[in-house]
Amino acid sequence: MSAEVTSPLLAARSTDEYAPLPASPAVREASARLAEKVATIAPKLGLAQTDHLFDRRGTAAALRALDAAHGGGYFALDEATETDEGAAAAAFSGHAPVVDVQTHFVDPARWDRPSAAPLTSFLRMVDEGRWGGGVDPHLIDAAEWAALVFGTSETAVALLTSTPGSAEDNVLTNPQIAAARDIVARYGTSGRVLTHTIVHPNLGPSELDQMPEWHARLSPSGWKVYTPYGPPTASSPTGGWFLDDEEIGMPFLEQVRALGPKVVATHKGLGGPIPNVSVPAASPRDIGPAAAAFPDIDFVVYHSGYERNPDGQEGHYEATAHHDGVDRLVESVHSAGIGAHGNVYAELGSTWFLMLRRPAEAAHVLGKLLVALGPDRILWGTDSIWYGSPQPLIDAFRAFQIPESFQERFGYPALSFETKEKILSHNAMRVYGVSGTARSDAARSIGAAPSWVGGASVELRRALSTGA
Repeated sequence: MSAEVTSPLLAARSTDEYAPLPASPAVREASARLAEKVATIAPKLGLAQTDHLFDRRGTAAALRALDAAHGGGYFALDEATETDEGAAAAAFSGHAPVVDVQTHFVDPARWDRPSAAPLTSFLRMVDEGRWGGGVDPHLIDAAEWAALVFGTSETAVALLTSTPGSAEDNVLTNPQIAAARDIVARYGTSGRVLTHTIVHPNLGPSELDQMPEWHARLSPSGWKVYTPYGPPTASSPTGGWFLDDEEIGMPFLEQVRALGPKVVATHKGLGGPIPNVSVPAASPRDIGPAAAAFPDIDFVVYHSGYERNPDGQEGHYEATAHHDGVDRLVESVHSAGIGAHGNVYAELGSTWFLMLRRPAEAAHVLGKLLVALGPDRILWGTDSIWYGSPQPLIDAFRAFQIPESFQERFGYPALSFETKEKILSHNAMRVYGVSGTARSDAARSIGAAPSWVGGASVELRRALSTGA
């Protein structure tokens, strides 16, 4: 099997928000195990190796190889899942509609804007062979988003958000986000696409002044902010801002409280694309104080404060230790007295993708979040379509378990089927008020691409590749 033909779960990738991790010895071992397996299994099934890799049997083979390379106990899959479609489907099955609270696309007509530069770097790192001659933004546009998120995965409800950048600089605008929701609603059931409106309160008072008009015209399900983004401020001399500062954060939260919806999603963690360069405003240290000051607002912490570390992995939380990564979020909410019934929600977009190839770290991070916030305060997100179809990420999460040895040693709860259903579905439905109609229609879509995807994709591409 050639080096280019590998599972999407083992390929080195990145986003605009972090640099790719080098392949660890365990990942190299897993890739070698997988190559040997697929070379044997695919011909027996009458499949090309690529076809086997990119269905659920290939996902199972990749996860079993990864599990074996890490000593076992992380992915609960038996050997039959590598060859039997029914066994693989059963192993990855769930009952609740999947709700993804972080998805993306770009407007190709805006590819000349400054925010396109980090995305260009990311795509070339994803697949140098494909993008070496240049990036085609049409392959990450609205039509591809609809096809991948809804057509190739069981994602039933997706929340559409955007990268950071002003309306002039960004690759997607707030009106375009709302337009995508409305187009899908005309083809499918209303409520299948939820939206954030992006706010940069540190770029000037005009952003806060526009929020009432955005609220009335765009009807967002929540407000999205990037605290690491922007010029220096009094509270953040290195750039960016914090939710709990008097200069920017508190006025923004007061506006959210006045207008609604009272949901704030904030980028925390994944500090930047340059390895070992700290971005202080990416720290979640402000989450606890802000949430305590605004108990009527739900805070969705994108990425859960996670920072990829080429030199080490997150372990268990120690109250007296120096805190990095997710530990900063744990400490912040603990110090503020916010726990399992509070108004802070940890989100897993990109964090799960990075961790699943380091399953001991994944067990620690998920275990810490379950202890600190409980099973009702963790939300599923993928950062799709940066990674292609989200289905392998969903399947990997469904198969993952926190080993009993970790539970006994560190006091983590089990990552049970019921807890996974809450994380993948029920928690986000509650936070974002997913309607009963959308729940019912979404549930019927599990396991089959909705019939409306083709038509909606055509209109999305036509309507949203405008540069507006």
